[in-house]
Amino acid sequence: MVEEAKGIRLAGLMDAVKKAGEVILEIYAKDFEVEYKGDDSPLTEADRKANAVLMDFFAAEYPEIKIISEENKEIAYADRKDWDRFWLVDPLDGTKEFIKKNGEFTVNVALVEGNEPVLGVVYRPTTGTFHVGVVGEGAWMIESGKEPIKLEPGTNYRELDKVRVVASRSHLSADVEKFVEDLKQQGKEVDFLSAGSSLKLCLVAENQADVYPRLGPTMEWDTGAAHAVALGAGRKVINAESGEPLAYNKENLLNPYFIVE
Repeated sequence: MVEEAKGIRLAGLMDAVKKAGEVILEIYAKDFEVEYKGDDSPLTEADRKANAVLMDFFAAEYPEIKIISEENKEIAYADRKDWDRFWLVDPLDGTKEFIKKNGEFTVNVALVEGNEPVLGVVYRPTTGTFHVGVVGEGAWMIESGKEPIKLEPGTNYRELDKVRVVASRSHLSADVEKFVEDLKQQGKEVDFLSAGSSLKLCLVAENQADVYPRLGPTMEWDTGAAHAVALGAGRKVINAESGEPLAYNKENLLNPYFIVE
Protein backbone atom coordinates (compact mmCIF):
# COMPACT_ATOMS: atom_id res chain seq x y z
CA MET A 1 0.00 0.00 0.00
CA VAL A 2 1.21 3.53 -0.74
CA GLU A 3 2.66 5.49 2.18
CA GLU A 4 1.67 8.94 0.96
CA ALA A 5 -1.00 10.08 -1.48
CA LYS A 6 -2.32 13.49 -2.54
CA GLY A 7 0.11 15.06 -0.08
CA ILE A 8 -1.37 13.10 2.85
CA ARG A 9 0.61 10.65 4.99
CA LEU A 10 -1.73 7.67 5.17
CA ALA A 11 -0.33 6.12 8.36
CA GLY A 12 -0.96 9.32 10.29
CA LEU A 13 -4.47 9.69 8.93
CA MET A 14 -5.32 6.07 9.66
CA ASP A 15 -3.98 6.42 13.18
CA ALA A 16 -6.25 9.42 13.81
CA VAL A 17 -9.25 7.57 12.37
CA LYS A 18 -8.46 4.58 14.59
CA LYS A 19 -8.29 6.84 17.66
CA ALA A 20 -11.71 8.21 16.76
CA GLY A 21 -12.90 4.60 16.58
CA GLU A 22 -11.46 3.86 20.01
CA VAL A 23 -13.39 6.77 21.50
CA ILE A 24 -16.54 5.41 19.87
CA LEU A 25 -15.96 1.93 21.31
CA GLU A 26 -15.54 3.31 24.83
CA ILE A 27 -19.04 4.78 24.61
CA TYR A 28 -20.42 1.77 22.74
CA ALA A 29 -19.47 -0.46 25.68
CA LYS A 30 -21.69 1.40 28.14
CA ASP A 31 -25.16 2.90 28.31
CA PHE A 32 -25.41 6.14 26.36
CA GLU A 33 -27.99 8.79 25.65
CA VAL A 34 -29.42 9.47 22.21
CA GLU A 35 -30.44 12.93 21.06
CA TYR A 36 -32.21 13.85 17.84
CA LYS A 37 -31.29 16.61 15.40
CA GLY A 38 -33.79 18.83 13.65
CA ASP A 39 -34.24 16.26 10.88
CA ASP A 40 -34.94 13.52 13.48
CA SER A 41 -31.61 11.79 12.80
CA PRO A 42 -29.98 10.39 15.95
CA LEU A 43 -26.87 11.87 17.58
CA THR A 44 -24.80 10.40 20.41
CA GLU A 45 -21.85 11.41 22.57
CA ALA A 46 -19.79 9.11 20.34
CA ASP A 47 -20.48 11.25 17.23
CA ARG A 48 -19.29 14.39 19.00
CA LYS A 49 -16.20 12.90 20.66
CA ALA A 50 -15.04 11.10 17.51
CA ASN A 51 -15.47 14.32 15.57
CA ALA A 52 -13.34 16.20 18.12
CA VAL A 53 -10.49 13.68 17.73
CA LEU A 54 -10.46 14.15 13.97
CA MET A 55 -10.77 17.95 14.11
CA ASP A 56 -7.78 18.11 16.48
CA PHE A 57 -5.74 15.96 14.08
CA PHE A 58 -6.58 18.11 11.05
CA ALA A 59 -5.86 21.33 12.93
CA ALA A 60 -2.43 20.03 13.95
CA GLU A 61 -1.37 18.30 10.72
CA TYR A 62 -3.27 19.91 7.83
CA PRO A 63 -4.48 23.34 8.99
CA GLU A 64 -4.53 24.62 5.40
CA ILE A 65 -7.19 22.11 4.24
CA LYS A 66 -10.82 23.09 4.76
CA ILE A 67 -13.30 20.69 6.39
CA ILE A 68 -16.91 19.67 5.93
CA SER A 69 -18.10 17.39 8.72
CA GLU A 70 -21.56 16.15 9.60
CA GLU A 71 -21.03 17.33 13.17
CA ASN A 72 -19.63 20.79 12.40
CA LYS A 73 -21.63 23.92 11.77
CA GLU A 74 -22.91 24.03 8.20
CA ILE A 75 -20.76 26.13 5.87
CA ALA A 76 -22.54 28.38 3.40
CA TYR A 77 -22.18 27.42 -0.26
CA ALA A 78 -20.92 30.93 -1.07
CA ASP A 79 -17.97 30.26 1.26
CA ARG A 80 -17.10 26.77 0.00
CA LYS A 81 -18.07 26.73 -3.69
CA ASP A 82 -14.54 27.61 -4.85
CA TRP A 83 -12.67 25.21 -2.57
CA ASP A 84 -10.21 23.16 -4.61
CA ARG A 85 -9.76 20.50 -1.90
CA PHE A 86 -11.28 19.71 1.47
CA TRP A 87 -11.80 16.99 4.03
CA LEU A 88 -15.25 15.39 4.07
CA VAL A 89 -15.94 13.70 7.40
CA ASP A 90 -18.55 11.50 8.98
CA PRO A 91 -17.12 10.63 12.40
CA LEU A 92 -19.79 7.98 13.01
CA ASP A 93 -21.66 6.69 9.98
CA GLY A 94 -24.40 4.25 10.90
CA THR A 95 -25.52 5.89 14.13
CA LYS A 96 -28.69 3.78 13.93
CA GLU A 97 -26.53 0.65 13.76
CA PHE A 98 -24.48 1.97 16.70
CA ILE A 99 -27.67 2.45 18.74
CA LYS A 100 -28.87 -1.06 17.80
CA LYS A 101 -25.42 -2.37 18.83
CA ASN A 102 -25.02 -4.55 15.74
CA GLY A 103 -21.44 -3.41 15.10
CA GLU A 104 -22.06 -2.14 11.56
CA PHE A 105 -20.90 1.45 11.92
CA THR A 106 -17.83 3.22 10.58
CA VAL A 107 -15.56 6.25 10.82
CA ASN A 108 -15.26 7.95 7.42
CA VAL A 109 -12.75 10.50 6.14
CA ALA A 110 -12.41 11.54 2.49
CA LEU A 111 -10.20 14.05 0.74
CA VAL A 112 -12.17 15.72 -2.03
CA GLU A 113 -10.53 17.56 -4.94
CA GLY A 114 -12.88 19.57 -7.12
CA ASN A 115 -16.06 17.54 -6.99
CA GLU A 116 -14.52 14.05 -6.66
CA PRO A 117 -13.29 12.13 -3.61
CA VAL A 118 -9.69 11.17 -4.37
CA LEU A 119 -8.69 9.55 -1.08
CA GLY A 120 -10.84 7.73 1.44
CA VAL A 121 -10.43 5.92 4.74
CA VAL A 122 -13.27 3.84 6.16
CA TYR A 123 -12.73 2.20 9.56
CA ARG A 124 -14.98 -0.30 11.30
CA PRO A 125 -14.11 -0.07 15.01
CA THR A 126 -15.77 -3.33 16.09
CA THR A 127 -13.54 -5.43 13.82
CA GLY A 128 -10.51 -3.14 13.46
CA THR A 129 -10.89 -3.26 9.67
CA PHE A 130 -9.78 -0.46 7.35
CA HIS A 131 -10.76 0.14 3.76
CA VAL A 132 -8.46 2.65 2.08
CA GLY A 133 -8.80 3.97 -1.45
CA VAL A 134 -6.66 6.34 -3.51
CA VAL A 135 -7.89 7.26 -6.97
CA GLY A 136 -5.21 6.38 -9.51
CA GLU A 137 -3.31 4.22 -7.03
CA GLY A 138 -5.66 1.48 -5.81
CA ALA A 139 -7.69 0.32 -2.85
CA TRP A 140 -6.90 -2.00 0.05
CA MET A 141 -8.57 -3.78 2.91
CA ILE A 142 -6.51 -4.01 6.07
CA GLU A 143 -7.68 -6.33 8.81
CA SER A 144 -6.17 -5.97 12.26
CA GLY A 145 -2.69 -7.49 12.43
CA LYS A 146 -2.68 -8.59 8.77
CA GLU A 147 -1.01 -7.42 5.59
CA PRO A 148 -3.06 -5.14 3.30
CA ILE A 149 -5.13 -6.90 0.63
CA LYS A 150 -5.26 -5.12 -2.73
CA LEU A 151 -8.84 -4.86 -3.98
CA GLU A 152 -9.35 -5.83 -7.61
CA PRO A 153 -12.30 -4.84 -9.81
CA GLY A 154 -15.03 -7.40 -10.37
CA THR A 155 -17.30 -7.96 -13.35
CA ASN A 156 -20.03 -5.39 -13.88
CA TYR A 157 -23.34 -6.70 -12.63
CA ARG A 158 -24.98 -6.24 -16.03
CA GLU A 159 -22.75 -8.98 -17.44
CA LEU A 160 -23.54 -11.51 -14.71
CA ASP A 161 -26.19 -14.22 -14.64
CA LYS A 162 -26.16 -14.21 -10.83
CA VAL A 163 -26.07 -10.81 -9.14
CA ARG A 164 -25.27 -10.08 -5.50
CA VAL A 165 -27.21 -6.96 -4.51
CA VAL A 166 -26.35 -5.18 -1.26
CA ALA A 167 -28.74 -2.79 0.46
CA SER A 168 -29.25 -1.15 3.82
CA ARG A 169 -30.46 -2.84 6.97
CA SER A 170 -32.24 0.35 7.98
CA HIS A 171 -33.38 1.94 4.70
CA LEU A 172 -34.77 -0.74 2.36
CA SER A 173 -37.07 1.06 -0.08
CA ALA A 174 -39.69 0.16 -2.66
CA ASP A 175 -37.33 1.49 -5.35
CA VAL A 176 -34.66 -1.03 -4.34
CA GLU A 177 -37.21 -3.81 -4.39
CA LYS A 178 -38.13 -2.72 -7.94
CA PHE A 179 -34.44 -2.67 -8.93
CA VAL A 180 -34.12 -6.28 -7.77
CA GLU A 181 -37.34 -7.28 -9.52
CA ASP A 182 -36.09 -5.73 -12.77
CA LEU A 183 -32.94 -7.87 -12.55
CA LYS A 184 -35.08 -10.96 -12.13
CA GLN A 185 -37.17 -9.94 -15.14
CA GLN A 186 -33.93 -9.94 -17.15
CA GLY A 187 -33.49 -13.59 -16.20
CA LYS A 188 -30.84 -12.96 -13.57
CA GLU A 189 -30.61 -14.86 -10.32
CA VAL A 190 -30.36 -12.45 -7.39
CA ASP A 191 -28.68 -12.93 -4.02
CA PHE A 192 -29.62 -10.23 -1.53
CA LEU A 193 -27.15 -8.97 1.10
CA SER A 194 -27.73 -6.50 3.91
CA ALA A 195 -25.20 -4.27 5.65
CA GLY A 196 -25.11 -1.03 7.58
CA SER A 197 -23.43 2.32 6.97
CA SER A 198 -20.71 2.83 4.33
CA LEU A 199 -19.86 -0.86 4.53
CA LYS A 200 -22.25 -1.40 1.62
CA LEU A 201 -19.99 0.50 -0.78
CA CYS A 202 -16.99 -1.35 0.63
CA LEU A 203 -18.63 -4.71 -0.04
CA VAL A 204 -18.82 -3.82 -3.73
CA ALA A 205 -15.24 -2.50 -3.65
CA GLU A 206 -13.95 -5.79 -2.23
CA ASN A 207 -16.07 -7.80 -4.70
CA GLN A 208 -18.26 -9.38 -2.03
CA ALA A 209 -21.27 -7.75 -3.72
CA ASP A 210 -21.82 -6.82 -7.36
CA VAL A 211 -24.03 -3.74 -7.07
CA TYR A 212 -25.38 -1.37 -4.45
CA PRO A 213 -28.45 0.60 -5.53
CA ARG A 214 -28.86 3.45 -3.06
CA LEU A 215 -32.32 4.65 -3.99
CA GLY A 216 -32.92 6.71 -0.89
CA PRO A 217 -31.50 9.82 0.78
CA THR A 218 -27.87 10.14 1.88
CA MET A 219 -25.56 13.08 2.48
CA GLU A 220 -22.17 13.67 0.90
CA TRP A 221 -20.32 12.82 4.13
CA ASP A 222 -22.11 9.45 4.22
CA THR A 223 -20.51 8.36 0.95
CA GLY A 224 -17.30 10.31 0.25
CA ALA A 225 -14.76 8.01 1.91
CA ALA A 226 -16.22 4.73 0.66
CA HIS A 227 -16.75 6.31 -2.78
CA ALA A 228 -12.98 6.84 -2.98
CA VAL A 229 -12.45 3.21 -1.93
CA ALA A 230 -14.80 2.05 -4.68
CA LEU A 231 -13.04 4.21 -7.28
CA GLY A 232 -9.64 2.98 -6.14
CA ALA A 233 -10.89 -0.59 -6.57
CA GLY A 234 -11.97 0.11 -10.14
CA ARG A 235 -15.68 0.49 -9.43
CA LYS A 236 -18.05 3.34 -10.34
CA VAL A 237 -20.48 5.38 -8.25
CA ILE A 238 -23.02 6.95 -10.57
CA ASN A 239 -26.07 9.17 -10.35
CA ALA A 240 -28.97 6.73 -10.82
CA GLU A 241 -30.86 9.17 -13.04
CA SER A 242 -28.15 10.75 -15.20
CA GLY A 243 -25.49 8.03 -15.22
CA GLU A 244 -22.88 10.69 -14.41
CA PRO A 245 -20.36 10.23 -11.57
CA LEU A 246 -21.68 11.22 -8.15
CA ALA A 247 -20.49 14.80 -7.52
CA TYR A 248 -19.49 16.58 -4.30
CA ASN A 249 -19.52 20.05 -2.77
CA LYS A 250 -22.89 20.78 -4.31
CA GLU A 251 -24.99 23.70 -3.09
CA ASN A 252 -27.23 21.10 -1.45
CA LEU A 253 -25.11 18.41 0.22
CA LEU A 254 -27.90 15.85 -0.20
CA ASN A 255 -26.88 13.12 -2.65
CA PRO A 256 -29.12 12.09 -5.52
CA TYR A 257 -30.04 8.42 -5.76
CA PHE A 258 -26.96 6.51 -6.90
CA ILE A 259 -25.68 3.10 -7.92
CA VAL A 260 -22.33 1.53 -7.02
CA GLU A 261 -21.32 -0.91 -9.74
